[in-house]
Amino acid sequence: MNLVEISESIHRDAVWVVFANVLLQQLGLPIPAVPTLMLAGSLALSYGYAGKVMAAAILASVVADWIWYVAGRAYGYGLLVGLCKLSINPGVCVTSAESLFSRWGAWALVGAKFVPGFSTVGPPIAGSLRLPLPTFMLAAGIGAGLWAGAAIFIGWLFRTEVHMVIETLSSNGMTTLGIATLIIVVWLAWKFWQRHRFERLARIPHISATELKAQREAGGPLLVLDLRGASAIAAEGPLDGTTQVQRENLHEAVRHWPKDQAIVTLCGCPEDATAVEAAHALMKAGYTAVRPLKGGFEAWAKMSEL
Repeated sequence: MNLVEISESIHRDAVWVVFANVLLQQLGLPIPAVPTLMLAGSLALSYGYAGKVMAAAILASVVADWIWYVAGRAYGYGLLVGLCKLSINPGVCVTSAESLFSRWGAWALVGAKFVPGFSTVGPPIAGSLRLPLPTFMLAAGIGAGLWAGAAIFIGWLFRTEVHMVIETLSSNGMTTLGIATLIIVVWLAWKFWQRHRFERLARIPHISATELKAQREAGGPLLVLDLRGASAIAAEGPLDGTTQVQRENLHEAVRHWPKDQAIVTLCGCPEDATAVEAAHALMKAGYTAVRPLKGGFEAWAKMSEL
């Protein structure tokens, strides 16, 4: 099926095509919905048509978000970690998602659709934090409306250009395939470069749970920084003997601590990403005895059981 046939299909069954496309994308499948919304917008000949398409997009988005919300409420922080492990750079996923949500709360859901990656992980974070369902549904609905409305309006505004692009791409199939392949290759290269950069950062010396337990029992000066996000703390509880701190308040938390005394950073994210980044930030600030806890929260939990 070429682009002209796809355009005709959307024109005939716009509501169902848009609903299915948006639902599948918001459930996590790599099926972009914005081009479909823009194409549907370019075909809009009346407010009624555009309204039906937008309603279908909002309904599909809210249904998918509700499913993720319920899953997050049922399975908690572990679901978020599991989702992020599926990404090329899982360490950054949890960190960026929690940072956005802890900063903006329910309002983060309004802008979630415009932030790559956060659209899927935002609802389970809201569920794990027990955000009231009416508040969640309202924020998710407003966000979906802004996102879908913007794409449909842009498609309608540039409808002539959209149709010209469709005709050009349809008549130059091999060129279109080459351009699409190049874009995918560049995107993957960027993601793998980010992954390689993180792996280099993660090569700093870590402290094992056994070493940390022995150091705590020895009774020497030790500052353990718990960098887990609000959703993790809500699900798993605070950790005795640690100082809770957010990444943005890191330097404030250690400003009275001697720069030559031991600091351990820990988090609950894949590959200890936040703990590694915090350790690097502290070392750049002159702290000479900083090490991330290898295994993060899971290692701490096992250590506490010994």
